[in-house]
Amino acid sequence: MSRRNAPSNPPPDARAPRVAIANRQRIHRLDLRRIRHLVARALSLCLAEHGPLPQRLADLPEVTATIVSPGVMSRVHVDFLGLDGPTDVITFPYGEILVCAAIAAENAARYGHTLDDELALYIIHGLLHLNGFDDLESTPARRMRARQAKILNTARKSVTVPGIA
Repeated sequence: MSRRNAPSNPPPDARAPRVAIANRQRIHRLDLRRIRHLVARALSLCLAEHGPLPQRLADLPEVTATIVSPGVMSRVHVDFLGLDGPTDVITFPYGEILVCAAIAAENAARYGHTLDDELALYIIHGLLHLNGFDDLESTPARRMRARQAKILNTARKSVTVPGIA
């Protein structure tokens, strides 16, 4: 088959930043491949959602999501937000997202998700923050949770990589 007639994949969204995901904790076993595929599928869906605050996601060349321990998350939580203890996700406007594996493991068990899906959900949450969503008040928080759950469910259905369910 000539190169001209070869099947092609659709081009990626030109506005989409590259999303790099790193695991910097050692307690929980993760399937980074699955998390990366879910987030890659979710990225265009996040870009299509527009919150009321400034939307930075499309302007970023890269977003870095780092999976960390509760100790690291606690230090960042205190240093940047003045709050004690770990939290699930912290998003910085320049495109850094930190997610806590230990909290994800607790919530995954509580809500019947896999750890990998819960971590992907937290990264999706961070991407929505970067696209103008906020969750400081109850009504916007409910809307944001509904959007991120819908995006994760859609991403799960579209993951077609062998070995990725």
